[in-house]
Amino acid sequence: MTHRIELAPEYTEALTFETYPAAPQIEGVWVHALRKNRSENGAFMEYLRLDEAGVQGLPGSLTPRQISVSWAAPSRINAFHIHVKEVQNELWCVIGGQLTVWLVDCRAGSPTLGVRRRLVLSGEQPTVVHIPSGVAHGYQAGVEGATLLYSMDAQFNLADPNEGRLPWDHFGAQLWAEDRG
Repeated sequence: MTHRIELAPEYTEALTFETYPAAPQIEGVWVHALRKNRSENGAFMEYLRLDEAGVQGLPGSLTPRQISVSWAAPSRINAFHIHVKEVQNELWCVIGGQLTVWLVDCRAGSPTLGVRRRLVLSGEQPTVVHIPSGVAHGYQAGVEGATLLYSMDAQFNLADPNEGRLPWDHFGAQLWAEDRG
């Protein structure tokens, strides 16, 4: 038997309820949880396993040509990047701290053109995220900053960088607003 709780009118008027819709999907974006093996002496995690064909055991393929690390200062917003001069797909994995990541499909003709997806990546629960070329990506670091390990299937070219930029608020400054609820 269910009984509703009656609230005073001033609380009833302000009351809302959370909803938990499925994350919007972007064509070519996939997420793969990693296993962090803990012991009394620390932890071990396998980031990528490679063979001649590239990465093994993930939902999609990528042959790494460069592996890099980026350290984000606390609360730093680093957005939006997009690779369009040539194909440059990326695998991201936060290994320390936390990042709130936004992905936006900007590819003409894509069935998910304009779709936005928010992810929270954390070193506590490492996850690999595949970001295809033409999908704008950016992040905001948590209050303790973050360490991002990432792999690309193209090497960085200092003479002709493939780092297109859109303004941090191009898709709306509200994307980076603190969740206070």
